[in-house]
Amino acid sequence: MALREFFARHRMASAIVAPASLGVVAIVAASMALTSTHETVDTRLRASVTECHDMVTISVAGRRDTPDAATTKMLVGANGEELPAALSGDHSSEWVDPVVNAPADDVDPGSYAAVYIAYPANMDTYEDAVNAGVANTEQVMREISQACPDTKFSIVGYSEGADVVRRVAMTIGHQSADQDGGYGIVDPADVVGVVILADAGRSAGDGPFPGSKDPYSNPDGFDQKYQNGTKATSGQGALPGTSGDFGALNGKIASFCSDGDLTCSAPQNISLLQLVVNVGRQLNVDALERDGLTPATGQDVAVVLGRIALAAFADIQSQPNWMQSDETFLQVLLRVSDPEYKPGQTSQTPAKAEAISTNQMSPLAYLPQKVFNEIIGLIVTNQNTIPVIMSDPYQQTLGPNATGHHFDYWRDADPNNGKPLTSAEYAAAWLTHLAKQAQAGQPVDPTAKPESADLAAAYQAATSTTKTPEPTKTPEPSKTTTTSPTTTTTAPAKTEVSSQPTTTTTTTTTPPSTPAVTTPPASTTTTTQPPKPTTTESTTTTTQSAAPTTTSGSSRP
Repeated sequence: MALREFFARHRMASAIVAPASLGVVAIVAASMALTSTHETVDTRLRASVTECHDMVTISVAGRRDTPDAATTKMLVGANGEELPAALSGDHSSEWVDPVVNAPADDVDPGSYAAVYIAYPANMDTYEDAVNAGVANTEQVMREISQACPDTKFSIVGYSEGADVVRRVAMTIGHQSADQDGGYGIVDPADVVGVVILADAGRSAGDGPFPGSKDPYSNPDGFDQKYQNGTKATSGQGALPGTSGDFGALNGKIASFCSDGDLTCSAPQNISLLQLVVNVGRQLNVDALERDGLTPATGQDVAVVLGRIALAAFADIQSQPNWMQSDETFLQVLLRVSDPEYKPGQTSQTPAKAEAISTNQMSPLAYLPQKVFNEIIGLIVTNQNTIPVIMSDPYQQTLGPNATGHHFDYWRDADPNNGKPLTSAEYAAAWLTHLAKQAQAGQPVDPTAKPESADLAAAYQAATSTTKTPEPTKTPEPSKTTTTSPTTTTTAPAKTEVSSQPTTTTTTTTTPPSTPAVTTPPASTTTTTQPPKPTTTESTTTTTQSAAPTTTSGSSRP
């Protein structure tokens, strides 16, 4: 059997690459995203950071779901320079819009705005894309804060964008003020809330609100329970090297994780898979997914593996007592394969202190014990590797027609078990509450209870997307079958922050061709901006909204 056919049939191309938006190797590379066709549009730059708002939500969407300067009107800085961001409305995200647009109808016009960060959002390489997203997010927040010192911020990220947002929030929360009281990005006190949907840096045992007085119930300052009980989602994030607390932002974080979404709930003791993830974070996964294992992509894999192997041997050589230590070669590989590894970093497993007499012994004298440690360590640290592989992590996390757990955040309400809102609805209600407090010029009130309008805004945003997919033909085992449903999305009413005319952009998307992967339906999306709905008399009864039924072909993870 040809190598390429073998890899395609067994999805091993997916299993040797790193997180696209998910961070787990077996799932991410196989995720289907839309490739937008470029259209000629009015490219006048109309939204400026000098148009101040009481609160701005910084939105970071997932893979291939970010603004493109070639087709989108971009935000400009105080001096008219183009910034890597676009106003919500000029760019639309099917997944993130229901959260970040919810507050717009519940505050005065001009009081609130949401912007989307532009960044590569691709897999060439994943780490480079995320680092670019972090840099662009910090730049836009800095520009807005300098032009509008009184503006408050919330930050929202999903999928690959969730990784960006975690890193930005951790950096902001751990800043130190300079001698003048200033901060390199923004004052942590000006960041009132952070929402992370599918948090790849989540630590084992973390509740949804890390650092809060009640990490399982609600963020500090919002007296609305997310769920009953204190059971954390199992597992941990697929990128444990990015874990950590949020410093001054602890208590202002909502980190949602669906059990079974291997982005954030990967089991522990899967060290071999973790090694593969680290390798994949440095590969050109877009090319590997598109072309399969070719001489070019194979060379890319070989170069990365060779670089990691050399780094491992150099690291061992830098430790004179490594043979006497309990550290295994697999642990060395895990450490040096992390893209954040710097040569010379101290080993997390220090060498044992030996007596003078034993120091005279040849390192080979320790070889039997070292081999024993390698065997035992391999077994102990991979107890869950086989179960994860056998569970078909691709289907589990990114199943077709949005059946995977990576899409649960828009449908995970469970009123009968003490969870009345989906994660996305809860986040929308919280942001609406924060926006109303920012408009009133109030600090976050720890005793404040959400008003019915806060929850109504969440339901309205969540139900603004309706879909009627056509039946999907079941593909034959050796073929790829694609059907094309038609989707119409009506975006919620948004506040226009510019005096210039609004241009409506229609984008047609087509799915890429991927070898040996059943491609979920592509979608054609038409976005319009209806007039702001008339406010009706509020009611004390809320109705659980239906989650969007969405294909993974339009997931843009």
